[in-house]
Amino acid sequence: MFRRKLSALDYHNPAGFNCRDETEFRNFIVWLEDQKIRHYKIEDRGNLRNIHSDDWPKSFEKYMKDVNCPFKIQERQETVDWLLGLAVRLEYGDNADKYKDSTPDGAKNADNTGKNAEPLINLDVNNPDFKAGVMALANLLQIQRHDDYLVMLKAIRILVQERLTQDAIAKASQSKEGLPVALEKHILGFDTGDAVINEAAQILRLLHIEELRELQTKINEAIVAVQAIIADPKTDHRLGKVGR
Repeated sequence: MFRRKLSALDYHNPAGFNCRDETEFRNFIVWLEDQKIRHYKIEDRGNLRNIHSDDWPKSFEKYMKDVNCPFKIQERQETVDWLLGLAVRLEYGDNADKYKDSTPDGAKNADNTGKNAEPLINLDVNNPDFKAGVMALANLLQIQRHDDYLVMLKAIRILVQERLTQDAIAKASQSKEGLPVALEKHILGFDTGDAVINEAAQILRLLHIEELRELQTKINEAIVAVQAIIADPKTDHRLGKVGR
């Protein structure tokens, strides 16, 4: 998932990089700081370069804070992707004259009408700020994470449309009056020997049934939201692209 950015940065093994390999990961971080990001002065990179130290995770966590990485040390893939995005941005800044006239092949034949019709096409999905913003919104709204940030963005849009519009909030704020329930019509199925306890058990059973119904409703809503994303013919999840 990092091959394109690694290739753009001239990493020696873009196809075989494995961020889950601890030694390879630590060497990669040192290479990224030494060759591309260069946030620290050379004399301040000693702790980060000491990849065999037991304190290396603490040094790396400090490094993440110093470069303002929005992810936690446990979120390794997200962290690597963000750092790569930062490195690419810095690489472009150092060689702006070299890249300023470059035009992506897809952009040469892009249809402006189509772009205006689908605003997501104009987004730079590889921009680290975009990814950090989507992740922050997903965490805030408690939306399940996904490797494709556009998928998460679409899920956020669906949630906002269904739950956070003025009409949805007004509808949710309306008080609902419950209907009277005749407990004697609901058979408990067992007898405790105490009429008061029997009645309490009937009430608990009815409340449990209501909770199950609410849970089923939420499950149905989740299924509909997922189907709405997957069924979008303009989204190719394998390529991480939107549009044709």
